Amino acid sequence: MLGEIIDSLQFSQAILEAAVNAKNIDEILKSIEIQVDEEYIAQMRENLVETLASRYIDYTRIKDLAQKAREYRLIPEYTQNFFIKAFEKSGGRVKKLQRSALYFESIPFEIRKIADNEAFKKCFGSILRRYPEATFDKEFLKINKTAEFISFGHPLFEAILQWVEDTFFHTLSRGALFYDPDGKLNGYILFYEGEIKDGTGAVAGKRLLSIYLDEDNNAKTVPPSIIWDLAEENNPPKSPLSGIESMRENINKVVNRTLEAYKAELYEERKRQAEIKQRYGVNSLEYLIIKLDEELIGLEERKAKGENVDLVIRNKQERKAEYEKALWELNNLIEKEQSLTMSAPKFLGIIQVKPWYGKETEMVSDAQVEAEGMRVAMEYEQKQGRIPEDVSAQNLGFDIRSKDSVAGTVRYIEVKARARSGAVALTQNEWFKAQRFGNEYYLYVVFNTATNPELHIIPNPAETLMAEEKVEIVRYLVNDKEIFSKGIKA
Repeated sequence: MLGEIIDSLQFSQAILEAAVNAKNIDEILKSIEIQVDEEYIAQMRENLVETLASRYIDYTRIKDLAQKAREYRLIPEYTQNFFIKAFEKSGGRVKKLQRSALYFESIPFEIRKIADNEAFKKCFGSILRRYPEATFDKEFLKINKTAEFISFGHPLFEAILQWVEDTFFHTLSRGALFYDPDGKLNGYILFYEGEIKDGTGAVAGKRLLSIYLDEDNNAKTVPPSIIWDLAEENNPPKSPLSGIESMRENINKVVNRTLEAYKAELYEERKRQAEIKQRYGVNSLEYLIIKLDEELIGLEERKAKGENVDLVIRNKQERKAEYEKALWELNNLIEKEQSLTMSAPKFLGIIQVKPWYGKETEMVSDAQVEAEGMRVAMEYEQKQGRIPEDVSAQNLGFDIRSKDSVAGTVRYIEVKARARSGAVALTQNEWFKAQRFGNEYYLYVVFNTATNPELHIIPNPAETLMAEEKVEIVRYLVNDKEIFSKGIKA
């Protein structure tokens, strides 16, 4: 490239003199008269940038994707809770140590039996007899690098997963019973696995689908994570739930419609990726082929004049053929990757959900009161110059994602409302997210929604508030005295 920018005779002479040490570098630089062809430089820069696909980086999109990944990912509290429950169910013993550390005293025989399988060991490795210090939280590893990190892919975790599937999968297909402490649900939730493949035969995406069917046979999609907010029945039904087949028929259209929506979502992403490959991959190959064509024309002219350039021509023809093949393969791949087909949804299981009728019935939510609470919270955020988005239907562990476009920050807001005043209940999902997001998480409590709404704001509620954990109803209760004393009245 330097030889094309600098006069070729000057450049060749400089290289020769440098090679035989006839001149030092300072003398060589002084002797070269560099006349830069700005038009040529611009063209080279354009070609290079197009080829490397680096004309611009959409930092906003990258930031949004990182934010969404943080909001949707399975946080350590979930994997830890699941693991401990399954581990103890299998006969294992666990002790909680300081902060996020755990001591797994003994590994049950059934788990070791799974892990001793040669195929299992080849895939995941071997498990230890005990784990004196283990954690599910990567942040904990920053202060204790000797702790054993356990998550998906770890041999102990994978052995537990296999044991759960072998032991309890049939239970889900028969049906299980849960209770809704909020009193909203009274029906069934059916779970399906949806799969989309592309034209290459590869799996473009898989998604767990969950459909809620109420008493009147009205069906709607709900987030699968809703199960975290439900209290399980300790004594599962001895016989399968009746009418499962008829329920599956009733929601068949909803399942297919949900999977179609997922397919459309994947197609939009594949289309975006195809545009990038077209712009940078296809265009670059086409450019290289055109350049080779021009060079071949020049070589043919030189050959006609008697020059021996047969080897050069053959090399360039071979390179051109390689580029043309790569172009065809890339275009074919782009087309196939956008050709998406749905596999038949796979039924995984069903749960029955009943309203909770325990002593905490005062925790049952009221749709009208909740709506008023959301209105007050959204209005407050708008007045503060932030841009609030209602995401309560997605069951993310917060109701409002509120962005400050000036500061570039995000508030994750959980809204609780009472017609007068009283204790409020946070779900496991909400409490875990409050712990994970820390100072970015806010609890907005609206009292007196029926008369004169009062908004109380509690930043970082997991650290600020004293909550009573109600294990049996998977809720964290905060009394109104805590809110009045530690909240900020808006």
